[in-house]
Amino acid sequence: MTTGMVWTERAMWHDSGNQFGPHSQWLEPMPSPESADSKRRIRHLLDASGLSEHLTWIKPEPADEEALLRVHSLEYLQRIRTTAERGGGNIGTKAATHIGANGDELAALAAGGAISAVDAVISGQVDNAYVLMRPPGHHAERSDGKGFCIFNNAAVAARHAQVVHGLKRIALVDWDAHHGNGAQQIFWDDPTVLAISIHQERAFPQSIGAVEECGAGAGLGYTLNIPLPPGSGEGAYLAAMNDVVAPALEMFEPDLIIVPCGFDAGHLDPTARMLLTSESFRRMTQIIKALAARLCGGRLVFVHEGGYALQSVPFLALATFEALSGHRTQVKDPFLPTMQALPMQQIQPHQTMLVEAAAAMVRAHPPKANR
Repeated sequence: MTTGMVWTERAMWHDSGNQFGPHSQWLEPMPSPESADSKRRIRHLLDASGLSEHLTWIKPEPADEEALLRVHSLEYLQRIRTTAERGGGNIGTKAATHIGANGDELAALAAGGAISAVDAVISGQVDNAYVLMRPPGHHAERSDGKGFCIFNNAAVAARHAQVVHGLKRIALVDWDAHHGNGAQQIFWDDPTVLAISIHQERAFPQSIGAVEECGAGAGLGYTLNIPLPPGSGEGAYLAAMNDVVAPALEMFEPDLIIVPCGFDAGHLDPTARMLLTSESFRRMTQIIKALAARLCGGRLVFVHEGGYALQSVPFLALATFEALSGHRTQVKDPFLPTMQALPMQQIQPHQTMLVEAAAAMVRAHPPKANR
């Protein structure tokens, strides 16, 4: 198994600002949690463990305007460029999303990294790939940025796979702790993209991501939300993967699966309240990898999203890379014994109810393959 790794130090230089939280004269400025630190620490552990030697390193190229306009509006691209030319600032209209003086270039590089991974997987250069870039993308909508996200990297890559490579059906399986609102808004009425989001219920954005939101028109059934209660652990996530995600993917028969991969559902994360461990991410990756092997020739691309607990995120990511590549290292996750022992790792009745509601939505509006 050959796993590609899209990385460039240049992407780590994205300026995410020095203001995190609601605007207030009484809120002392602080660095954004979306910083280069967590990504570099993932890279460092990959190197220290020796796993880097088993990866195929892929150089990202910036997404061009044509690729970005397949997903975003021209007005939005112009707003980003104008803001960057003025030295940086906020490009979001509903939630603060900061870029620096060269923020348009770095955001295009992140989106292009996702495209580079798709190209490598579809061409057969690698079997699967991980895009470890920033800024993240899954909150970015067609004409607006949110939650640290500028361009919707996974959505741009999905459209690229369709337009450039001729793939018909793309599935997005977003397991970031926060709702994948960008893909939902962009692909709301599109039956060629199955947008699945497993997230903490009403975390961010708070007003979107309910089970009942399932697309409209020709896209009815092709948006799938699995909102899990705060405090959900591995049992709830594995039930969601096995009882909801797997049946939906089998109905949809994707040509490619893209995973917007956030590690903020991991324990200790400051932006969410979930309990996943490194083994949880290993098992979810194994599930999605097996589904990709069965449904779309193994074509699978992970695009990095959130994950802000600096001490634990590298171990969550390493387990994911081990599962993708098939190479197990000698690294022992020091957080694993304590977190696995928590009784809330087992699925709870109130969590089961939400998983069952999402499964019922799949049965009511099956995302069948349109041929």
